[in-house]
Amino acid sequence: MSHPTSATAEQAQSDARPRDWRDVYAGRLLLTDLLAVIWVVFGVQLLWFGFETADAAFTGDRTHLAINYTAISLGLVIAWMLALQAFGTRGFRIIGTGSTEYALIARASMQLFGLVAIIAFLIKLDLARGYILLAFPIGIVVLCFTRWLWRQWLIVQRTKGRFSTKLLLVGSELTASHIARELARFPAAGYRVVGACVPGGRMHLPGTAIPVFGPVDSVMDAVESFGADTVAITSSQELTPRGIKELSWKLEPGRQDLIVAPGLTDIGGPRLHTRPVAGLPLIHVEIPRYEGRKQFTKRAFDLAGSGFLIVLLSPVLAAIAVGVRLSSPGAVLFRQPRIGLNGTVFNMLKFRSMVVNAEERLGELQGLDRAEGNRVLFKMKDDPRVTPLGRILRRFSLDELPQLFNVFRGSMSLVGPRPPLEREVDLYEESTHRRFLVKPGITGLWQVNGRSNLSWEDSVRLDLYYVENWSITGDLVILWRTAKAVLHADGAY
Repeated sequence: MSHPTSATAEQAQSDARPRDWRDVYAGRLLLTDLLAVIWVVFGVQLLWFGFETADAAFTGDRTHLAINYTAISLGLVIAWMLALQAFGTRGFRIIGTGSTEYALIARASMQLFGLVAIIAFLIKLDLARGYILLAFPIGIVVLCFTRWLWRQWLIVQRTKGRFSTKLLLVGSELTASHIARELARFPAAGYRVVGACVPGGRMHLPGTAIPVFGPVDSVMDAVESFGADTVAITSSQELTPRGIKELSWKLEPGRQDLIVAPGLTDIGGPRLHTRPVAGLPLIHVEIPRYEGRKQFTKRAFDLAGSGFLIVLLSPVLAAIAVGVRLSSPGAVLFRQPRIGLNGTVFNMLKFRSMVVNAEERLGELQGLDRAEGNRVLFKMKDDPRVTPLGRILRRFSLDELPQLFNVFRGSMSLVGPRPPLEREVDLYEESTHRRFLVKPGITGLWQVNGRSNLSWEDSVRLDLYYVENWSITGDLVILWRTAKAVLHADGAY
C-alpha cells in the first residue's frame, strides 16, 4: 500500500482544521450584502416603474419591458457583488474597521456606477436615469448600515474574547509589554494577545498576565503552543533583518500573518504613509500643522456650529438661567480664568452650579480623602459646594452650555483639549504644553472616554492625541459621541 504524499497529508490536515472566524464572518457579510443589494435594486425597480411603462426606456409590450429590466436588475446585482469582492470589502484586514470598510463600499459602488454609465453610453442603451440614480445611493446607505450592525455585534463578541486575532508578541520585555497594554485598552480593535517571546526568562510579561513561552528563537513553537494566527514583532534588537525575513517564510500563507509594530504610538492613520525605498518599508510621519486652510476650516465650523446651537438652544438657556437665579443666591453665570490658545488667559463661562463662596472653600476640601482628584486636577463626586440644581446641570453637562458664546467669540472651539486652570498649568510637564497649540474645547476626547473618571495621565494622553491628529471628520465623530455620553450621564460630577 502506497503512503500518501506530503502534499496530500498537508491537504488532509488543512481540511481537518476548523474554519477560521474570519471566513465565517466574511461568509455572513456576503449573505447580508447579497440580500441588501437584491432588496435595493429590485425595490427601486418596482418603486420607479410600478405597473406603468410611460417612463421606460425600452419599447415593446409590458411583458417585454418587465423581462428586460428584471434582467438588467439581476445583472446589476451580480456586478455589484463582484465589485464589493474586487475591492476587498470583506477582506480580513478590512472587516470591522469602521470608516475604512465603509469607504471601500462607497468607492466600489461609485466606480460600478461610473462603469454602468460608460457602458450605457457606448452601446447607446437609454436606461431610465431615476432607476440608476436611486439604486446606487440607497444601496450604499443600506450596505453601510448592515455593515455597521455587524460591527456592533462584532465589538460585543470581541469584548468577550471571541472573533479576534490571536497575537504572539516578539521583542523586548519593554516594547512587548507596552504593545500588550495598549491593545488591552481597545479590545474592539480585534487583537487578543495570547503569549509572548522575549528574553529574560520571565513567566509573564511585566505588568500583565500574558504568559512568556521563551526567548525569541522559539517563535514557531510558541505559535503552535498558543494557537496564534499572527506574530507581531515589537522591536528589532532581538531579531536581525534576515531573521525577520526567515520568520515570514516559516509562517503559513493564508493562515498566519506577520506584523511589524514600530515604536510609534498615538499617531493618527492619515499621518502615516508607508513607502518602500530600496527594499526598506519606510514609514513617513507627517508633522501636524496648525495654520492655513485647516485653521480657517475649523474656525468656520466653530462659528457656524456655535451660532446654530445658540439659536436652537436659546429656550433651554433661558430656562436654566431662570432656574439658577431662583434656586440659590448668586450670579447666573460663573466666570473663571482659563488658559487657552498659545497660553493666553480668557474667561470661561458656565452656569453657576456651586455656592457663591466655592473658591474660598476649595482649600479645606483638597485634603479630604473623598477627593477623587490626582496630582493636578481636583475632582470630588459628592462635592458639598454643589447646589441641588447644580448636580442636575453637571450630570447632563448643561452647565457647560454658555461656553457656546466662548466659541462664537473665538476663545474656545466646539472640540478641543480640556481648558485648564492657571494653577494646573503650573504643574504641567514640558510636553503637556502642546495642548495650547489649539484652542480648548467644550468637548473632546476626554469627554467621550470617561469624563471625570479619567486619571490625569489618561486625560493628558487623550488631549495630546487630539492635538496631533485632529480633523473636521474627527470633530464630528466626537460631537456625536458627546451627545451619547451626555445622555448616559456617566462620569460627570
